Amino acid sequence: MLQEILALPVEDKIFYAVLVFSWTVYVWEAYLAYRQRKIYKTTMHVPTELGKIMDSETFEKSRLYQLDKSNFGFWSGLYSEAEGTLILLLGGIPFLWKMSGILTARFGFGPEYEISQSLVFLMLATLFSAFTGLPWSLYNTFVIEEKHGFNQQTLGFFLKDALKKFAVTQCILLPVTSLLLYIIKIGGDYFFIYAWLFTLIVSLILVTIYADYIAPLFDKFTPLPDGELKSAIESMAKSIYFPLTKIYVVEGSKRSSHSNAYFYGFFKNKRIVLFDTLLEDYSPLNKDGEKEPGTGEENEAAGNESKPKPKNKKQGCSNPEVLAVLGHELGHWKLGHTVKNIVISQMNSFLCFFLFAVLIGRKELFMAFGFHDSQPTLIGLMIIFQFIFSPYNELLSFCLTVLSRRFEFQADAFARGMGRSSELYSALIKLNKDNLGFPVADWLFSMWHYSHPPLLERLRALTGPKQD
Repeated sequence: MLQEILALPVEDKIFYAVLVFSWTVYVWEAYLAYRQRKIYKTTMHVPTELGKIMDSETFEKSRLYQLDKSNFGFWSGLYSEAEGTLILLLGGIPFLWKMSGILTARFGFGPEYEISQSLVFLMLATLFSAFTGLPWSLYNTFVIEEKHGFNQQTLGFFLKDALKKFAVTQCILLPVTSLLLYIIKIGGDYFFIYAWLFTLIVSLILVTIYADYIAPLFDKFTPLPDGELKSAIESMAKSIYFPLTKIYVVEGSKRSSHSNAYFYGFFKNKRIVLFDTLLEDYSPLNKDGEKEPGTGEENEAAGNESKPKPKNKKQGCSNPEVLAVLGHELGHWKLGHTVKNIVISQMNSFLCFFLFAVLIGRKELFMAFGFHDSQPTLIGLMIIFQFIFSPYNELLSFCLTVLSRRFEFQADAFARGMGRSSELYSALIKLNKDNLGFPVADWLFSMWHYSHPPLLERLRALTGPKQD
C-alpha cells in the first residue's frame, strides 16, 4: 500500500494529500463538536458556582439553543465537506473554468483574455456558493433563530438582503480581483511585493469606508442623541485620549436581537457604533406594544419588511454597563491590540504572497486539480491559498485564537482599571443571557474555538487579584 502511494505521480500525491488533510480537519472539528454537544446534553441543571448569576429558565433556554446550533453545525459541516470533496473528485473547478471560457468566447474574448475569464469564473463560483448555501441559511434563520426568539426578519426582507449582499460583494470583489491579477501579470519578479501592497491598501480603504458607505446599505445608522450616555462616552474617550468624532446607534433589531458594539477608523477619526439591542433605553425589543418611529403606517408603505416587535423580556445594558463594555473595547485600542492584529495580518499576507511567488511556477500543482494545458493565475491563487496553505492556516487560526483570548483578558483588566469592574461584571452576565450563551464548555472545544474566554473565567478575573 505504501509503495503504491509512493509510486503515484507527484500531482496525484498532492491531490490526495489535500483531500486527506481536509477530512482530517473535518473529523477533528466533528470530534470537538461532539465533546461540546455532550456537555449540552448532560448538563441539565445550573452548576452551583453559576447559581447566583443564571436562573434555571435562562440556563435551559441557552442549553437548548446551543444544542440546536450544534446539531445544525454538524449537518451543515458534513454537507460542506462532502460538497467540496465531490467538486474536487468530479473536476468541478476545471469544468467551471471551461464554462467561463465558453461564456467569454461568446462575447468575442479568447483565451488570451485570462482576466475576463477569471472574473466570469469568480462570478459563477460565488453564484454556486450562494445557491447551495441558501437553504442552510434559511433554515438557520427561520427555524433555529426563529425558534429561540432571535430572528426579526421576514422572508422578503431576508431575500432582499441576500440579493443586496451578493450585488455589493460583486461590486467590490470583481474590480479588486481584476486589478490584483493585472498586478501579478505585469509585476515581474517582485510582483508579490506589489500584490501585497495592493491588498494592504484595499483592506485599509474598506475598513475606512465600511461603516460610512457599505454598512448603511443594509442597516440604519443614526447619531446617538445628546444626553447622559453620549456625554459619559465622550468624557471616557477623552480621559484616555481616544480621538472620538462620532457615536452611532445601528438598528440591528430589525434582523436579530443579538447585540454588539465596535469602533472603527484610523488616526484622528474614530467612531463608535452601538447596536440598539445593546442599549436598555433604546432597544425596540423592550417597548411592548409601543409604536416605534418608522413602524405602523410607515412599515405598511415599505411592504412590511421587518417583523412586528415581539413582547420580550427587558434586554440590553444600563448606561453604566454600556460604558463598561465600551471601556473594554477602548482597552483594545489603548493597549495596541488593533495595531498588533493588523501587523500580524499583514505579515501573514506578505508571507503568503511570497510563498505564492515561489510555488506558482510548479505545473504539478495545476495538474493535481485538472489543469493540464493551462496555468491561470486565479486558479493558482485558489489552489495555493485555499488548499496548499491549509495546514498552515489551521495552525495560524489556533494561534490567533489563543492570542485573542489573551487580548480579551487584558481589555477586561483595562476596564477594571478604569473603575468599571462591577459594571462590566453585570454587563457580561446580561449579554450572556440576552444572547443565550451557554456558560459551561468542554476544555478542548473552548481551547480550539473560543476567541473570547468562557464567561466564568472572565468573571473570576474581574473579581480576583489584579494582575499585570
